[in-house]
This record gives sequence, structure tokens and C-alpha cells, in this order.
Amino acid sequence: MSSTCDISPELVEKIKEFRFAKYSSGNAAFVLQIDRKKLEIVEDEVHDNISVEDLVEELPENSPRFIILSYELTHSDGRKNFPLVFIYWSPSTAKAEINMLYASAKTFLQEKINVNRGFDIREPEQFTDEFLSSQLKSV
Repeated sequence: MSSTCDISPELVEKIKEFRFAKYSSGNAAFVLQIDRKKLEIVEDEVHDNISVEDLVEELPENSPRFIILSYELTHSDGRKNFPLVFIYWSPSTAKAEINMLYASAKTFLQEKINVNRGFDIREPEQFTDEFLSSQLKSV
């Protein structure tokens, strides 16, 4: 599939390593952004053992990001698992042309990194443990 942006094979490999890392507790997040000059998807930040609230605080208020989140999900019987989730952070305050650039690369990136379960989030108030937990438990 063609895209307005590209991603290096090295970054795809790094994401694959993140995907298959074993986490014993907490959430881990791999945050990506688009280098608008090169039209390339690049690493922004990687967080280990970060709360959803702290992750939201780290995200820019006016610029989209792609987030690959290993989310610590606790089931009613106490079991834990760590589903991988693709989040398209697209704040309503971002400029339209930047949102369009990210939106045009979203499907390409999801296919490239093979993460199908995803959510589009536009407001910080939406990006909560309650939201993620309820959405992931209903799958």
C-alpha cells in the first residue's frame, strides 16, 4: 500500500522488538511522529512502566502522534495480560494539514507494524484507563 510517508526498516524492527518484549507490570509506550521535512515516520519517545495519565501528560497538545501501547489489562479474576494497542492521538487543537498528514499515514503504519486493534483519540479526557480497559475487555 502506498502512503504519503515512509518508515525505515530499522524502525520497523525496533517496533517489532518492542512488541515482543516481556513486561511484568505497567504499561509501555512507543510514541512515533512524522518528520514533515522528510515525510518519514520516526521515533519520538519510548516509555516503560508509565501510567496512562502520565503518558497523556507527555503528549503534545497541538500535534498528532502514533502510539503503540502495551497496556496492562487486569481481568475480573485477577489475571493480567498486555494487549498491544495502536492509538492515533489527534488532538482537536492540531492544525488541519498536520492532522491530514497523520491520517493519511495511519493505515499504512498499522499494516507495516501489524497492530490491528486501535483507537482514535482526540481529547485528553478520552484517553483514560477506564476507556482502554472497557474497550479491551469487550473484545
